[in-house]
Amino acid sequence: MEIQFLGTGAGQPAKQRNVTSIALKLLAERHEIWLFDCGEATQHQILETNIRPRKITKIFITHLHGDHIFGLPGFLSSRSFQTSSSDDQPQNLDIYGPVGIKNYVMTSLRLSGSKLSYRIHFHELDASHAGQIFSDETFEVHMSPLDHTIYCMGYRVVEKDKKGELDAQALKAAGVPFGPLFGKVKNGQDIEIDGNLIKAADFIGPDKRGRVVTILGDTRQTDQAIRLAIGSDLLVHEATYEASEAKIARNHGHSTTQQAAEVAKQAHVKRLLLTHISARYVGPLVTQLVKEAKQTFENSYVVKDFYEEVIQP
Repeated sequence: MEIQFLGTGAGQPAKQRNVTSIALKLLAERHEIWLFDCGEATQHQILETNIRPRKITKIFITHLHGDHIFGLPGFLSSRSFQTSSSDDQPQNLDIYGPVGIKNYVMTSLRLSGSKLSYRIHFHELDASHAGQIFSDETFEVHMSPLDHTIYCMGYRVVEKDKKGELDAQALKAAGVPFGPLFGKVKNGQDIEIDGNLIKAADFIGPDKRGRVVTILGDTRQTDQAIRLAIGSDLLVHEATYEASEAKIARNHGHSTTQQAAEVAKQAHVKRLLLTHISARYVGPLVTQLVKEAKQTFENSYVVKDFYEEVIQP
């Protein structure tokens, strides 16, 4: 599981930072990439990475402000061109977002005469959908409303625990022949060999805990963010302003570095990545943002465009 930031700026594109988009790479886990928000020129940012648009199977939109959705129609169209020209069958796409996201996408495609080679499944969400919004054998996703100037959400991605590994060498030494009996033990079933009971639990290691990533949209400091992020291995939180601009941040529905760090501390997360940075902060001023956050939560970092890291459990 890896995360890569395609845009880390607030409001409008700047020379140093494009507007918001985040790619959660689940290639090893499920051969997919999930995209969180799709600001203007996201597809141009993707060209600077090794991301293949046809691998993006889910898009999670936090809210309908332009700096989070203006890149969506273009990306969807380009993805269609790529899938239709490859050997792969076009993959359908799921889009999760606030009520209105379907109307926005379909109107944009209709007015531009754009036709897609795949289907889009829309999942429009409001406060009544708070909680689990997706689950399968490997992952689940939870949503919670936040506190912005329009309806906005955060998403918690939970990797399900993996079963412990089978100690094949020990099992073989215990006299169990390789074959169907191995499979039974691996599935947790006790077996009997020559009158001897082989307990599966003795040959299977402990379950491997799944990783948890919480990605928030724009928000004021709020307890809802704390509850959504509790115990996360990684928290992505906006930090549009420095600590001294708390009043401005609140008026505009945003957070400061210090407020984001307080959320991380109270949620007992392992690592905090700060994004959605105002264009006023460049050079040494970015260093100051990091220092402010670290005063409250040491494991804090301000990310820049194309920053990528492996998410550790």
